[in-house]
Amino acid sequence: MSSKIILGDNQFGKAEVRVVKISRDTARHEIEDLNVTSQLRGDFSAAHLEGDNGHVVPTDTQKNTIYAFARDGIGAPESLLLRLGDHFTSSFDWVTGGRWEAEAYSWDRIQAQGTGHDHSFVRNGQEVRTAVLVREGDTNHLIAGLRDLTVLKSTESGFTGYPKDRYTTLQETTDRILATDIAARWRFKTGTDFSKVDFNKSYNDVRGLLLEGFTEKYSHALQQTLFDMGSKVLEAHSDIDEIKFSMPNKHHFLVDLSPFGLDNPNEVFFAADRPYGLIEATVTREDAASADIAWTGIAGFC
Repeated sequence: MSSKIILGDNQFGKAEVRVVKISRDTARHEIEDLNVTSQLRGDFSAAHLEGDNGHVVPTDTQKNTIYAFARDGIGAPESLLLRLGDHFTSSFDWVTGGRWEAEAYSWDRIQAQGTGHDHSFVRNGQEVRTAVLVREGDTNHLIAGLRDLTVLKSTESGFTGYPKDRYTTLQETTDRILATDIAARWRFKTGTDFSKVDFNKSYNDVRGLLLEGFTEKYSHALQQTLFDMGSKVLEAHSDIDEIKFSMPNKHHFLVDLSPFGLDNPNEVFFAADRPYGLIEATVTREDAASADIAWTGIAGFC
C-alpha cells in the first residue's frame, strides 16, 4: 500500500528584481543599484491542491512593491528587506513569513578635473554586497554578507606537513602566493533590535576586519586564515553569532623558465583558474542559538 502524498514546505515570489534608484534632490545625484528577490511563506495549500488562488499574492505585485518602496529611497539592503518583510506579513493575514534577498552593486563617481562628477559613474569592480532576511512569524533572521572580494598576499604563506601517498605530486613550500575570492555571510543574533543597527557602518567594519584578518599572520593554510578572519569579526561584533565562508584557493604555479636559460626567483607565475581548492567553514560562537532555517536556500555555504 502506497503512502499518502502530501504538500511539503513551499514558497513563491518574484526573483531577481533589478532596481536602480537615482536620487535627484540636488544637482549632485546619488545612485543605488540592487537585485532583489521576494518569496512569501504561509497558507498557500489551496493554490497547490485545489487551484484556488485566493491567497496567492501575485509575483507581479511583489515586484511592484519593491519598486514602490525604492521610491522613498533604498538605504542599506538589510533595511529594505526588513521593510518588505514587515509589509507582506502585516498586509496579508495568511502570509506568516518569507525570505527576502538582495545584492547591492557599488558605483563610483567618474573623476573629472580632479573631482568626482555630479552625475557620471563607473561601476565599482570590487565585491558585491549581499543580504538575506528570513522571517518566521514575529522572528527575523538576518544575514549580511559579500562575495567576489578578491584578495592576494605575495608572501607570508606556505603549505607543508600534509599527508602524501602515491598520487601526491604537490611539493611543500614555505613561501607561496595565497589568493582567494572571499564569499562570506554573517548572521546577526536572533532577537537583535535591528532599528538600532547602522547596517552600512556594520558592513564596512566587517569588511575591513576580514581584510585585516587575511593580512595579519603567516598562513599555514587557507583554512587557518579563514578561521582568523572569522574570529576577528566575532570578537569585534557582539551582535553577530556566526559567519560562514566559501573561499576558492586561486592557485599560482611557478613557471619553469630554465628552458630559456632564465632563472625564476619566485617571481613569474601561471595563474590557474581551474581546478581549484575550495575551502568552506563556519566560524561561530559556542553558545550561539541554532538558526538552520535562516541558511536554507543559500547555496555554496556549508
